[in-house]
This record gives sequence, structure tokens and C-alpha cells, in this order.
Amino acid sequence: MKKICLIPLFLLGFCLLALAEAASPKYVFLFIGDGMSVPQRSIAEEFSKQIGRGPLVINSFPMQALTRTSSADALITDSAAAATAIACGEKTKNGQLGVSADLSQKLYSCAVKAHEDGKKVGIITSVTINHATPAGFYAHQPSRGLLYRIGLDLIDSGFEFFGGGGFSGQHDKTDDEMYKGNLYDLAQQAGYTLARSRDALNALAPDTPKTLALYGEGALPYAIDDNPNAPTLAEFTRKCVEILSHENPQGFFMMVEGGAIDYRGHANDAAGNLREVLAFDDAVKVAVEFAAQHPGQTLIVTTGDHETGGMTMGFANAGYGLNLLLLAQQKCTPETFDGKLAKAKASKADFSLADAEALLHENFGFLFNEESKGNKMYINAEERRELEKAFQEEKGSLGTVAKRILQNKAGIGWSSGNHTALPVLTTATGCGAERFSGFLENTDISHRMKELL
Repeated sequence: MKKICLIPLFLLGFCLLALAEAASPKYVFLFIGDGMSVPQRSIAEEFSKQIGRGPLVINSFPMQALTRTSSADALITDSAAAATAIACGEKTKNGQLGVSADLSQKLYSCAVKAHEDGKKVGIITSVTINHATPAGFYAHQPSRGLLYRIGLDLIDSGFEFFGGGGFSGQHDKTDDEMYKGNLYDLAQQAGYTLARSRDALNALAPDTPKTLALYGEGALPYAIDDNPNAPTLAEFTRKCVEILSHENPQGFFMMVEGGAIDYRGHANDAAGNLREVLAFDDAVKVAVEFAAQHPGQTLIVTTGDHETGGMTMGFANAGYGLNLLLLAQQKCTPETFDGKLAKAKASKADFSLADAEALLHENFGFLFNEESKGNKMYINAEERRELEKAFQEEKGSLGTVAKRILQNKAGIGWSSGNHTALPVLTTATGCGAERFSGFLENTDISHRMKELL
């Protein structure tokens, strides 16, 4: 009788082992939209469809989970605590990176776990590489403001690929007590190949052992500003995939952050925010293309670290209307517009309100002539007074007022200039994706990543 039972038990154990191995992805992508929650994903999808781009890939994944984002000390998290939770599986206090809430211990990120298991690791962001979200995967610091020391942690990690904006201008902070030298010099000494331009990024060979591909010292230019000299988040992702997958039997782990979604949320800039979500979605498409070539081996997870701005579909003055297509008229951020305005004023001594209106028409699509009454882009008397007041004020921001008028017409509202406690949406597809469904804490993402890895 005992022998009869042992055979099925042995077979059961073998089958369970085989299933466990089959459920372990070789290639893992984790995409984090900073400041991206359900409103950003929903509005961006509708906007994307209206401009002819189609639905978002991130919203098409079969597994979905509503995800709580609170930190150890607040219902509303900051990016440092959120990144620590997502990367390390433990909640810490706002402002802290990769350390426990009481600062007594360093925490263990899923990226480090992957690296120790032999996988190559890539960290990419559309903002600075020592910013809170990317840093949550490699740094251990009591404050997110210790940017130079975070840079030292980056180099010490030994991860194979870093891409995005530079070190926030903190690469040579000689007055830091931990100063060891210029971060770029130290990175090269540690074996990193530097790529500081779009051309240099594209020229990187697939067999580059360690890469530090950083454009400028700040965040990447905003997607809506369409700077042809700057690499996009999708381009960084594609190059990272090319390098990490080259002659690599162990596979890779990659974290890609759409960090500027948060920036445009803080600015309550709907058009800029949506363009950042679309740029983020383009990066996810790169992973989807890769997964199609490696079926059954690839896991793709997308999430947000928190919501920013309290973005809503609906504004009182627009009634029940939602005119998202109007946002396509905005061609740049308000800050970039104000720069254009200042340049135009400097080049023409008698620069007038009429000249400003021509510039507003070019960059926001506003219509000022009486024949345009009835058109949604027509500027009525009250709106004209707002624009004129901003134009006349010495320190006024005409771009900010124009942005607000445009998104009111489109039907977009905001409740805050900061983070909110809204839960975010996590979606997943591929090998092991079923573990990312239902209702999650942000810490669960790390736990399930580690289990799969």
C-alpha cells in the first residue's frame, strides 16, 4: 500500500516542480508610471483613440489589480516610499529610500534579487537617474535628497544598464561628506560605458557590458515639446532590451519609469500629462514586441506609484461634455510657451497683445475673431480678459492661463497640485501574470516579483 502511494506523490512533486519552473519568467519588465492612476490611464486612452492612435497597450493586459499606495507614515505616499515598497516589499516613511521605516536596516529589492540570481538588470527613467523611483531599486539612503550618495549607490549596484536623465547636476558634489570623485569618472572606472546623446545611445554595441546612458543633467525633454535631439523612453527601452538580451542565457529584469507623468500632474497640465502617458505606453509596446518573440518566457507588469493632481474627467463649465480632442491643439508645455513669448517680446520692441494672440493660436489653437463664435476654441470675453491680464502682468504666466482655459474647454478638472491617496491600477501579461490580479498592496508587487524570480 505504501509503495502504491509513493509513486503518485513522486509524480505530483515532479509535476509541481515542472509547473513552478514553467511559471518562472526568464525576462521581466516592470513599468511604473509616476503619478499615474486610473484617471490618467482612462483619459489618455480616450485621447489616444480620438487622435487616431488607438487604445493603450497598458490597458489591454488580461490581469488587473487595484493597488493601494500608502506609505509607512502617511496615507498619501511620496515617490521614495512608494518605490521602496514596490521594489523591496516593505513600507517605509516618505522621503526614505531602500531602508526600513526606523532606518535600522537596508532593504532588499527585486532588482538586486534578480541580479544575484544571474539576471542582467536595466533601470530606465524619463527623469533624472538618481530620482526617487529609479533609486528605490538600487539605493539605500535615509533621504531622497542625498542625490550624490544615491549616485554612488547606483555605481556600486553593478547593474548592467542605466538610462534616462543625468545626476541632477549633483555628479561632482565636492562638499558631500561621502565625496569620492565625479560620478561620471567613478562610473567609467567601474566599467561603465557613457552615452550622453541620442546618437551615442543608438551607437552602443549589443555586447556593451555596462552602460550609463544619460541625456543632460535634468529630466528628458517633455514629450509634448517634441525635442528631436533627445532620446525617447521607448528608444532607451529598445536599446536596453538589445543589450540585456545579447548572448544572455539567464535573462533580465528591467524597470522603466515614466517619471514625467508626475511632473505634468503637479503642473495640472492635462495635454502634457497625456502625452507623457502615451510616451510611456510606447515604451511598453517595445516590451510587448519582445514578448511576442519570446512567448512563455516574458512577464510584463505595469503600475503607478501614486496618483498626482487629482485628475478628473469632467469640469463644471463643460457640462456633461468631454472634448479631449481639443487638447491636441496644445503644442508645448506652458513653460516652453512662456519661453517662446519672452523670445518674441525681446525680438520686437512694440510686441502687442495681438502678437501674443497669434502666438496663442499657434501653440494652443485659440480663435479670437468674431467669425469663430460657436467654435469650441473661440475665446470669449471673460477668457480674453484673463489672457490679457496675464499678458500685462510683469511676472504673469500667459502659458499657465492658456493651459487652464484649454483644459476647461476640454472638460478636464484637477483637485490638487500634489499627490493624492487614490489607488493605482496594476496590469500584467505573460508568464506569471496571474499573480497580479485582484486587490494588492504596493508591497505585494515586490513579493510576487521575488517569488517569480
